[in-house]
Amino acid sequence: MVEGDRQCVDILTQVAAVRAALDRLGALVLTNHVESCVIGRPQDGGAMSRDRLVHEVRVNLDRFLK
Repeated sequence: MVEGDRQCVDILTQVAAVRAALDRLGALVLTNHVESCVIGRPQDGGAMSRDRLVHEVRVNLDRFLK
């Protein structure tokens, strides 16, 4: 679009659309992680403690929301 000499507003609109799509993808991946790796984690003796799981979710949320 830049090389095609498109209007700045058109380029910014496309940038906003890409960012929104990436945010939706990130939310889906994070939701899947929580459902499968946190809530649905194995309950064997090697499972993480509740505090460690909460910490992992918090770290990933902070990383995603930056």
